[in-house]
Amino acid sequence: MRTRIRGGLLVDPATGMESRADLYIENETIAELGNAGCDDRVDLEIDATDLVVCPGLIDLAVRFREPGFEHEASLESELAAAVAGGVTAVACPPDMDPPLDEPGLVEMLTRRASMTALASVHPLGALTRGLKGEKLAEMAALSSAGCIAFSQDNRPIADLNVLYRAMQYAATFGYPVWLRPQEPALSRGGVAHEGEVATRLGLPGIPAIAETVAVASILLLARETGARVHLCRLSASHSVAMVREAKAQGARVTCDVSAHHVHLSDVDIGYFDANCRLSPPLRGSRDREALASGLADGTIDAICSDHSPVDSDGKEVPFSEADPGATGLETLLSLAIRWGEARGLATALGPVTTGPARVLGLQPPRLAVGSAADLCVFDANCWWRVEPKNLLSRGKNTPFNGYELQGQACFTFVGGRLVFERAGRGHRIRRAPHDQPN
Repeated sequence: MRTRIRGGLLVDPATGMESRADLYIENETIAELGNAGCDDRVDLEIDATDLVVCPGLIDLAVRFREPGFEHEASLESELAAAVAGGVTAVACPPDMDPPLDEPGLVEMLTRRASMTALASVHPLGALTRGLKGEKLAEMAALSSAGCIAFSQDNRPIADLNVLYRAMQYAATFGYPVWLRPQEPALSRGGVAHEGEVATRLGLPGIPAIAETVAVASILLLARETGARVHLCRLSASHSVAMVREAKAQGARVTCDVSAHHVHLSDVDIGYFDANCRLSPPLRGSRDREALASGLADGTIDAICSDHSPVDSDGKEVPFSEADPGATGLETLLSLAIRWGEARGLATALGPVTTGPARVLGLQPPRLAVGSAADLCVFDANCWWRVEPKNLLSRGKNTPFNGYELQGQACFTFVGGRLVFERAGRGHRIRRAPHDQPN
């Protein structure tokens, strides 16, 4: 199978390269770059004139909601949403029912994911059994089953001695530990950022110090144990400052931020919009600006969608009773472009391609001969309205409902295969006669 993507603007965030040229795919890899003129030897040709071609996006936080919560989403629906957003690889947190604390569950997940033939799935194993924060999970067995790191997701470990032992063990065998920093005693019962908006709305608050105290503890334990730590979904300005200082001192730490927190603040809660009930909560505008600055200077390594589909029953309730979470796979590309609009496409796409690849321990994706043909072809000039009914994710809950966003995936390739083409873009595809669909 030979595919030609003709005339696109090739953007390689790993090198900063931006140039207009043809790209050829053969089997699962990029076979050739350059303008070869007319080539009748291709089985599939896509006219990418006025489109951008980049490595597929990599998302560090995607919940499939199964097993256990199939009424909210499914593996198939969310992987379809992933490729519709130009996402070709995802990391999956372990907070399922049952959690990913047994090798058999991990093997079943990866097997089913491969059968969908859509985005690649990198599972995170449970750091403690049942995510209860009491006894360590069988990390060696989970790693052998395919887990790339170990996490508690949104369930913090209250006992610091358990976390200390977990990080000691992980450091011994080189397992990365992914932690969402949150001190449970300081955040208990809160639903919004502790500040003027929460006070005005009468909502119980979660102070920023609930996060920063946990960040300080994790960084100290990481320094003591030598563990490789990834801090998930920072939201507070002081957290960014502490990570910046730790990195300057040589700490083995990386971190990410959700796309929602890069663009929104607690003001966007408005009059109790449950779609803005997130974990961590949307914080103040100064925190939001600190997150954007942390991305710009490299303190924050990646932007993730923090994709958490919730059914309507979990959102059509009072704000304080709503389930936290929002769908994000299909808006991730647009929000990354929006963050980096003044910095150029190569810079804007770095936190959703090369940054997350390094966090996962993968080679940064490249537009180079011999590299894997996991690609996103998108229209950077396309403005589209976010309408829940048009999202492929089964979760329709998004704080960007009704927003006009710029940039939308048109075609997505995984392993050299065209796995998504957006409706209305068929005129850009030419198939060889023997490759016509039935």
